[in-house]
Amino acid sequence: MKNFKIATAQFENKSGDKAYNLSVIKQLTRQAANQGAQAIAFHECSITGYTFARHLSKPQMLELAEFVPQGPSVTQLIEFAKEFNIAILAGLFEKDENDNLFKVYVCVDGTGLIAKHRKLHPFINPHLLPGNAFTVFDLYGWKCGILICYDNNIIENVRATTLLGAQIIFMPHVTMCTPSTRPGAGFVDAKLWENKEDNSDLLRTEFDGLKGREWLMKWLPARAYDNGIYAVFANPIGMDDDQLKNGCSMIIDPFGDVMAECRFLGNEFVIAELNPDRLTNAGGYRYIQARKPDLYKDILGQPHESNQQVAWLKKKD
Repeated sequence: MKNFKIATAQFENKSGDKAYNLSVIKQLTRQAANQGAQAIAFHECSITGYTFARHLSKPQMLELAEFVPQGPSVTQLIEFAKEFNIAILAGLFEKDENDNLFKVYVCVDGTGLIAKHRKLHPFINPHLLPGNAFTVFDLYGWKCGILICYDNNIIENVRATTLLGAQIIFMPHVTMCTPSTRPGAGFVDAKLWENKEDNSDLLRTEFDGLKGREWLMKWLPARAYDNGIYAVFANPIGMDDDQLKNGCSMIIDPFGDVMAECRFLGNEFVIAELNPDRLTNAGGYRYIQARKPDLYKDILGQPHESNQQVAWLKKKD
């Protein structure tokens, strides 16, 4: 298995403006390919925008959503991938022939759709249905998985995807800088973004503190470390509807160390070269081999009624 050069990006999307968002995706993809990246990952709903969807009716959601892969947005992604000879991962809302709605994240290359993951734990809009399957696929000789945002907060999802063979898990998000019951959480004042150059120090303090990166680093590296996988995290920067997001898209290795991270207060990508040797040298590889599932398979498999609560949605709406 050869080394794999992956880019992860952050950018400020426009709500509902798929043409604009795709133009930024194209620009960043071109630049990443020119720097040798073999794949580039964008954030959750990077094509459509995300937070504004909490206000949309089902007819409005159906207007925004597309069939996948035959819809125009994924068709364009495939064209970009073919033009720049790179795999692209990006997100949007999907509809099917029965008007069911899903949050999806796709991986394409120049030949077409490689993989599609439906978010297992959607919540931004009440008309979204959950996916019912894990997603693992081959990309340039590597086994890859996808888990969207909240999917990664349920640790069983990450372990299950790993046990299905994933060596890299793409983790697109729209997260941080929202209220929660955890200490230090909250919105970042959107007015700071209006003059981000003059407010750059304050923005960086807010973005890196408990409202943002400091919280992320409590758990995200653990997902990579415990499972011995590479984690490719992507998150938007700037305004997403009326909420300010802090970016910090990053790639984390199986030791839980950050290999590359976006730190610019604007559109950006970073590239890391993934080495297969780290997969088997990391502690997570040994821990998986040492498991004793007979001790807990009945415990983990007990019937359970899911109660997903998202504090900032309830507070904001």
